[in-house]
Amino acid sequence: MQNVEFKAELRDHNLAKSIALSIGGKFIEHLWQTDTYFQLADGRLKKRQTEGRPTEFIFYHRDNHTRPRISRFHIYSEAEAADRFGRIPVPEWVVVRKAREVYMWRGVRIHLDMVDRLGMFVEFEALVSPISNLVKCHAAIEELRQNFAAVLGEAVSASYSDMMVTEPELPPTGDPVG
Repeated sequence: MQNVEFKAELRDHNLAKSIALSIGGKFIEHLWQTDTYFQLADGRLKKRQTEGRPTEFIFYHRDNHTRPRISRFHIYSEAEAADRFGRIPVPEWVVVRKAREVYMWRGVRIHLDMVDRLGMFVEFEALVSPISNLVKCHAAIEELRQNFAAVLGEAVSASYSDMMVTEPELPPTGDPVG
């Protein structure tokens, strides 16, 4: 599977929620996630633990740049991941914890993330499908960037995992969702 993604710093969480709702976005859920990243020779692998859900493993390839980018990914159950990557544990690299607020807008996921030690971010993810090709996905992401312009900080090229190992620690900011 593949999607088109865009990530940026988020300046104002409450205003972002208001924008999501005002453009017709539908609130889906609050998630509390722990992503454990593993060291691989090619691609990225993370174990995603979400409160109240089965653990899943996400293997993906994605270029790091600030413009909207394509991510090619596959989601595995724990058993499937063991078959695909082996039963011997792959070396852990870094752990990322976040609170995520999810909205849907025209088939695009809007994530308002509060990431421990890093701060607030917004992600837009448009899944590429026969109904929504790459051109439509890029157009949807661009429309969201325009709608959210008032709350977008700097565009982010790296994954949260990369940021965790390169950024200085920020002080705790409290519960971002609620």
